[in-house]
Amino acid sequence: MSTPAKSRQAKPPQAEAVTPTLLRAWPLPAGGSGKDDRGSVLVIGGARKTPGAALLAGVAALRAGAGRLTLAVADSVAVSLAIALPEAGVLGLPETTAGTVVGSAAGSLAAELETADAVLVGPGLDDKDQTTALLRELLKATPANQPCFVLDAFALASLPELEDELSPWAGRLILTPNITEAGILIGRDIEDLHRQLPDVADKYQAVVSCQGVIAEPRSSGRAAASGTGLWEITTGHSGLGTSGSGDVLSGAITGLRARGTGNAQAACWGTHLHAAAGDRLASRLGGLGYLARELNEELPPLMMELSA
Repeated sequence: MSTPAKSRQAKPPQAEAVTPTLLRAWPLPAGGSGKDDRGSVLVIGGARKTPGAALLAGVAALRAGAGRLTLAVADSVAVSLAIALPEAGVLGLPETTAGTVVGSAAGSLAAELETADAVLVGPGLDDKDQTTALLRELLKATPANQPCFVLDAFALASLPELEDELSPWAGRLILTPNITEAGILIGRDIEDLHRQLPDVADKYQAVVSCQGVIAEPRSSGRAAASGTGLWEITTGHSGLGTSGSGDVLSGAITGLRARGTGNAQAACWGTHLHAAAGDRLASRLGGLGYLARELNEELPPLMMELSA
């Protein structure tokens, strides 16, 4: 008698729960003796209409402990962002008449790419074609020391078009899609994150954090050794679904990566901190209505507690 098709399907991979116990056994790098020991972050984004996205991500990177921050944004908003965040260096990028960062802007970032430990591309970019051109130029300009690249928002939508050009970033990518963006990345709807997110990770040779599930490529490190490479956050509140929340998540992951963590560790720690910050705010302010920028204030005390 033949086995029913449903029963022949492979069991979904088991995700490892990201708990405080797991994170304490996977500690972050020490703070060092100064900012140079905690790494440098470059955030590329911030069109004229959406400069706040780059600001939120940059603050999150600093709150996660990164030592240095540079924001590369549309020239028309550079001065205002430099005033809003005096802790950051700010570089104005060429833009269209509508305020969109142009793809050729990558040519002015060579010095910043040489010194960055982690580069976040996407927060506040607002045009897919220009973003695709920007990523293509960044791929060509990636230095030999290859900083980690974290891609979010519009930068994610460009990846399927660039799939055959991504070899300079293989093993150096962290992706932070939402469910819809994850579906775009693999060309089909996401119905089961545990089954399908590893496919995204394999396709782009990237660590992927989506809706509290983190996957690394099945051919890499921990996945190869244990057969898993899949984690799931055990906390988080629906109030996290608010404007700017994803920018905080990607910024926190980038800041942690700049400090010297591995890609999977940065994604697990950053995703947990983001979710736990939402829980803290929900308990204090209410389940809905807290602001994304308020998440940033919760990150340092959460890290201190998890490091105790």
